[in-house]
Amino acid sequence: MSDFESQIRDSQAQVQQAQSKIQDLTSRIETAREKMKSGTDISVDIENATLEDVHSHTEAMNANIAELIMGLDDVTAGFQQDFNEMRTKTGWESLVGFFSKGKSESMRQERMRTASVDDKLQDLISKSDVITKLLEGQLAVLNEQKEKVDANLQTTLAERETVVAELESLQSEIQGMDPKIITLENKISVEQDAAIRTQLETELAQLNSEYNELVKTEQVKIANSQTLERYIEKGKTWVDSLQNQAATQMVLINKLETDTKQRVVLYDALTKSLKTAQQQDVAHRINEIGVKTDQEAQTAMAAIGSATNSRMADMLEAHEDHMVFARDVLEQKAKADERFMRRFSKIVEKHDSNQYGG
Repeated sequence: MSDFESQIRDSQAQVQQAQSKIQDLTSRIETAREKMKSGTDISVDIENATLEDVHSHTEAMNANIAELIMGLDDVTAGFQQDFNEMRTKTGWESLVGFFSKGKSESMRQERMRTASVDDKLQDLISKSDVITKLLEGQLAVLNEQKEKVDANLQTTLAERETVVAELESLQSEIQGMDPKIITLENKISVEQDAAIRTQLETELAQLNSEYNELVKTEQVKIANSQTLERYIEKGKTWVDSLQNQAATQMVLINKLETDTKQRVVLYDALTKSLKTAQQQDVAHRINEIGVKTDQEAQTAMAAIGSATNSRMADMLEAHEDHMVFARDVLEQKAKADERFMRRFSKIVEKHDSNQYGG
C-alpha cells in the first residue's frame, strides 16, 4: 500500500469518527429537547454535550487532510522539473551528440515520446478527487446536522419568547397584588370590630393564597425559561461550531479545485511549449534536408513546412486566450492558497520545516 493510500485510509477513519461525534452531539441536543417537552430536567444532557471531543477529532482530521493536500502540492511543484528535463538533453544524450548529432536527437525525441507526464497528471487529479469526495461528504454531514439543530433552535427560541411573555405578565400581576395585600393588612391592624376584622382576615388569607400560587407559577416559569436559555445557548454554540467546521471544509475544497485547474493549465502550457520546440526542430531539419534534395522532395517538404506554419499560427492565435485563462486560474489559486495557509499555518510550518512529531 502506498503512503497516499495509507493516509487516505487514516483520513477516512478520522472522518468517520468525526461524523460519529458530530451526530452524537446533535442527538444529545435533540434528546434534551424531547425531555424538555415532557418537563424532565435536561441539565445533565446539556452539560454532557461538550464540544471538546468533537473539536479534537475534527482538528486531527483536518490536519491529516491538509497534509495530503500539501503532499499533492509537492508533486505539482515537481512537474516543472519533469518538463525541464524533457526539454533539455541528458548528460548521456549530450555525450552521444559529440559523435552523432542525429543519434542524440533521436534519443531525446524517443525519451519525450515515452514520457508519462500525462499519466502522472491524471493520477494527481484522481488523488485530488478522492480527497474532494471525503471533504464533500463531511460538508454534507455538517450542513445536515446544522439544519437539524437550527430547526430545533428556532422552535425553542419561539417557545422561550412565549414563556418570557407569560412570565412578565405573571410578574406584573404579582406586583399588582402587593398594594391590595398591604391595604388589607393596614385595615386589619386598625379594625376594632371583630366581625369585620374576621371578614378582612378571610379576604387577606384568600389573597395570600392566590399570591403564593402565582409566586409558585412564577418560579416554575423562571426555571422553564432558564432551561430553555441553557438549551438555546448550547444550540447556538453548536450551530456556530458547525458553521466554522463547514467553512474549513469549503476552504479545503476550494483549494483542491483551484489546484486541479492550475495543474491542468500547467500541463497544457508546458506540453504546448514542448510541442512548439519540437516542431521548430523538425522545421529546421526539413530546411537542412531540403537544400540537398531534388525539386520533388522540396515540394513535399514545403507542404510540410506550410502545414507546420499553419499549426504554429493557430497556436499563436490561441495563445492570448490561453494566457488570459491561465492568469485567471493562477489568481484564483493565489487566493485559495492564502485562505488555506491562514487557516492551516501551523501545518504549513511543520510541512515546510519537516518538523513532525514535535
